[in-house]
Amino acid sequence: MQPLISLIAGLIFGAGLAVGGMINPARVQAFLDLFGHWDPTLAFVMGGAILPMTMAWVIKARLDRPLAGGVFDLPDTRKLDRHLAIGALLFGAGWGIGGLCPGPAIADLALVPGPALLFVAAMLAGMGVHRLTLGR
Repeated sequence: MQPLISLIAGLIFGAGLAVGGMINPARVQAFLDLFGHWDPTLAFVMGGAILPMTMAWVIKARLDRPLAGGVFDLPDTRKLDRHLAIGALLFGAGWGIGGLCPGPAIADLALVPGPALLFVAAMLAGMGVHRLTLGR
């Protein structure tokens, strides 16, 4: 049952990214271009995500365990260290240059596989380098 729920959640997430325009690199780059032809559309998409996420946290607080799993898988630390800061900088730079981040890139594999495939390959290579260098 868990794989089916995960698949449905992933499909809903991917559809939301597609409908909201988050899988369009040009729209993402226009959103990040604050001093050029700024496109505020994605601000509304991100703002619209606040309500369902707030509801999810309220529901989670009332549950002892997830409805479709054994335990909640939350980070055990809130530590902000050098690795997290460097990772965030690399993520932001990649998002700005490529116009994609991991979720939309995976969704794009189904819609526009060419550019997304290059991004996903680079993302997987980066994950491999991280694992080799930091052993995590």
